[in-house]
Amino acid sequence: MWAALGAVYLIWGSTYLGIRLTVDSLPPFVSSAARFGLAAAVLAVILRVRRGPAALRVRRRELLGAALAGVLLLTFGNGMVVLTESGPAGSNVPSGVAALLIATVPLLVVLLRAATGDRPRWPTVVGVIAGFAGLSVLVLPGGGGAAPLVKSLLVVLGAAAWSVGSLLARWVALPADPFVAAVYEMITGAAVLLGVGLARGELVGFSPASVSATSWVALAYLMLAGSLVAFTAYVWLLQYAPISLVSTYAYVNPVVAVALGALVLAEPIGFRVLAGGAVVLLGVAIVVSTERRPAGR
Repeated sequence: MWAALGAVYLIWGSTYLGIRLTVDSLPPFVSSAARFGLAAAVLAVILRVRRGPAALRVRRRELLGAALAGVLLLTFGNGMVVLTESGPAGSNVPSGVAALLIATVPLLVVLLRAATGDRPRWPTVVGVIAGFAGLSVLVLPGGGGAAPLVKSLLVVLGAAAWSVGSLLARWVALPADPFVAAVYEMITGAAVLLGVGLARGELVGFSPASVSATSWVALAYLMLAGSLVAFTAYVWLLQYAPISLVSTYAYVNPVVAVALGALVLAEPIGFRVLAGGAVVLLGVAIVVSTERRPAGR
């Protein structure tokens, strides 16, 4: 259990650095499409070999549900992170700040649940308010934001899409086996990411010879470690570990991402990152700890 949890903590936290190194010389959307497409192919082969030809059969409704989840989670959720981390320093969102902005997912889930009639408890409301107060410290331009405002808002938009995708199980049919669902989600997300990348002209004038060895290694790491190992560990944890323990990744990943960004990329950790990030993580911790307790306690 602790090995699986450690993989989710460290690998998922390190993917923000991996994305930044990948898009340093690879097209953002096309490289992301390659990451998820190759991961889906490997996972599909593993499932077919271990379970037989019928392993990947799903109903049409389940396929459509998985496709919608893939677009929300990967095309919009991950795609916005990839897009905003690309570009020269100063015009992009630092990898550590991107992780802090994505940490607002549990807060956005609460808002979405409230919009559908689920009344949150008062500590949850306090956590949401605190989290978004920290978010404003990170992105508002007054006094010098920790990241460009427009791109920061795009990351938050991606987090909102991820939140909606995470709640889909309540509204649409998905494959019962989460590994099978992951295959179709990654295939769909990769296909749409590739389409967006081609529409943006990312392959016009592109030459593989111009890609650095670091970017190739980072892409391979994202595909193998981020999309296979860590995701598989996460699925296993959801089945065998308490959800209160699993959910702690939401405020461990940003700490790992900020530390790696500072150590490897020399990303600055100023007052805005420290103060805003601390308040965001405090809000997330309040929400996670409150939501894991049964009502009335």
